[in-house]
Order: sequence, then C-alpha cells, then structure tokens
Amino acid sequence: MQSSRSFRIFIWLNKAKRKGELAPIYARVTINGKRAEISLQREVLVTYWDTNSRRTTQRTPDGRSLNHYLDQQYAKLLECHNQLSASHAMVTAQSIKAKYLGQEEKDKTLMDLVVYHKGNMEGTLKPGTLKNYDTTEKYIKKFLTHVRKCNDVYLKQLSYSFIVDFEQFLRNGTNLNTAIALNNNGIMKHLERLKKLMNLALDLEWLDKNPFTRYKLKFKQYRKAFLTKQELCQLEEGYIKDPGHRLVKDIFVFACYTGLSYTDVKQLKETNITRGIDGEYWIFTHREKNEQPVRIPILQKALQIIEKYKHHPKIINGALLPVYSNQKINQYLKQIMTDLEIPKSISFHSARHTFATTVTLGNGVPIETVSKLLGHTKLSTTQVYARVVEQKISTDIGLLRDKIETQPEPLRKGL
Repeated sequence: MQSSRSFRIFIWLNKAKRKGELAPIYARVTINGKRAEISLQREVLVTYWDTNSRRTTQRTPDGRSLNHYLDQQYAKLLECHNQLSASHAMVTAQSIKAKYLGQEEKDKTLMDLVVYHKGNMEGTLKPGTLKNYDTTEKYIKKFLTHVRKCNDVYLKQLSYSFIVDFEQFLRNGTNLNTAIALNNNGIMKHLERLKKLMNLALDLEWLDKNPFTRYKLKFKQYRKAFLTKQELCQLEEGYIKDPGHRLVKDIFVFACYTGLSYTDVKQLKETNITRGIDGEYWIFTHREKNEQPVRIPILQKALQIIEKYKHHPKIINGALLPVYSNQKINQYLKQIMTDLEIPKSISFHSARHTFATTVTLGNGVPIETVSKLLGHTKLSTTQVYARVVEQKISTDIGLLRDKIETQPEPLRKGL
C-alpha cells in the first residue's frame, strides 16, 4: 500500500449497497484524513470476497479477470496521484477522484472563489455584509491589476507575502470613493474578509495551505463617539429652526434612549410596541445585524417622541417613526451639532454609544443588563463601552474615598 502525504488507496466491498448475494466494489482514496469514494463499476459474490487481500477468491477465468481489473484500477489511481503531484496541482482525494473519472478540474483561482462565495452566500449573509465583500473584491482586483500586473491568480500561488503585499497596497492607497486613505481598522476588515474566503477555499478543498496561518489581524481600539450627559441635555433643549433638522434630532434622541441602530429604528413598526412584564410599554424586536431578540423598556423621553410622531404624514406601512436615509441623517446631524455649538463629530450610530455609556452604564445599570438591551451576543462587546465611562469611574471612586474617610482611624491605618 503506497503512502505519501498520508495518501492511501483502499479497495473494499460496499455491503451497504448489496443486492442479494452481490455487492459493488469501491475504492476509497484518503489524503490527510479526507476521503473520496469511487465505484469501480464491478460487483462480486459476497462469499467470494477476501477482506485481507481485497480481491475475489474465485479461481475461475472471471475471477482472475476481475482481480486483474482491480490491479489496473489501483495502478490507475496511483498514476493519477503521481501526475497531479508532478504538475504541482492541488492533490486532494477529490482531485484524484476527478482525474480518475475524467472529470479533472483546472486549479481554482481567487476570482473563482469570489464568484463562488457571492453565488452561495446570497440569502445567507445580510445585504450590507455582501456589499462589504463587493468592496473588498474591488480592492483585490485593483491590487492584482496595479501591483501583480494580472487579472487573476491561482489559489495555490497565494502565500504570506501576498497577504502582506495586499496590506501595504491598502495602506498606501486611497479609498475607492474618496481621496482619503483607509484607516487601520478599515484595512483589517478587508483582510478579515479575505481570510474568511481562504477558510472557505480550505473547506472546499480548493486550497491545501492557508496563507493567513502566520498572519495576525491588527485591529486598534478606538474611542467611540458619544454624547455626555451635558451634551445630550444641550441637544434635547436646543432650539432648531429647520423642521427637517428637528425631526432628525428627535429620531436621534429616540435612539439615545433605546440603544437601537439606524436600521433597527427604521424597521420599527407599531406592532413592535407592547406591554411588558411590568405593565409598561416595551419594544420587542430583533437586531437586523445578528437577529438577536431585543426587549427594551421604553423610557419616558423615547415614549414622548413616539407620541409626537404618531400621526406624522410621512409615516407609511405601519412604521413607528418617519426616518430619513442614513446619509441624510448624518449630514443633518453635523449641521445640528454646529448650530447648537456642541463640539463633537457624531453619526447616527453615536446614539447607540450614548445609550450604552451616558444613559445606562453612566447611571449605574449593570453591564450584563446593558448587554441584553443592546442585543450583544458577547459581554466582551459591551465591555468596550464600560472602559470609556470616565465620569462613572470618577463617581465610583469618589464614593469609595468617602467610605474610607468615614471609617474609624485604626481601620484606615490598616488599609
């Protein structure tokens, strides 16, 4: 039995497909623990099959002919393995099977993988996620054209240096839509998506070795923009003349007191409002991003905004609130911050950060509760917010100081 790279050929009688006294003969090719089974288009009486020699014991012309045929097929499978190895093609159990059956496929390319992913992930991944993969694809094509001077590359040609070169291309280049350079985390997101594509190639056995094996994604922790208690109060009480800006301000404030993202706010329906376990109004919904169920008690300020826009003419199809496009909202928010002299650059998503920090954690709501309200699947995701609530830390330490100062002198000395 020949062995190479954990390569093995095993001829066996497939009794699971037995019909009467006859059972078909199969060959099993195994490479690195992954197998492919091939019908050898022959069958034999079960009583005449020798499991040790894996041949028939019939001493007849038909029996000798069958054993000779099995020897030929064994040799053919060995030759398929040798030819694939000699041509530096991907040698897998499936590729040997394909070559044996005359269905040999050409080595897959990076663009083959991109097309396969796009065709098979539609309906599985969110539209926004698919759009991000499309953007990564554009950067890959641009890199291949301008740096590698080609339109495509075989997957087997990908290496650690390819990943490093692609990273440097992203760092030295500009955004597809603007002249602004990509930031570090934006670059890492593109590399993260490329890494997921490589994992898919491994699962499909289109790739033997992952070029990301020794590469580490280097995300940076950035301070998330949010409004402080004073800034939120200034926003709520500030006078805004333009009616469109007033609407955006109210929707943003609503998000500050519910913690919902733009998409989740836009998708809210009247049917999402119901009485909770305490008899008060709650929002029952699912996060669009991860489909996590979210149950949010509605604070009074958020409830007032719902009541305010209950009969707004732009509310259609049972929507809870009239919500502009995300781009328009973010554009208006910048002007609102300028008009109210709030020195902070924010987007609509800053409302979610404000809810996590100023509204909940800053008021002593336990982080486990905040995590549930935000629809996070991991507590570590919520802990990012906890690290930035400096005012809460200051208040807690102030209380600790007061406790220490009011303790008897001997106890304080012991501390």
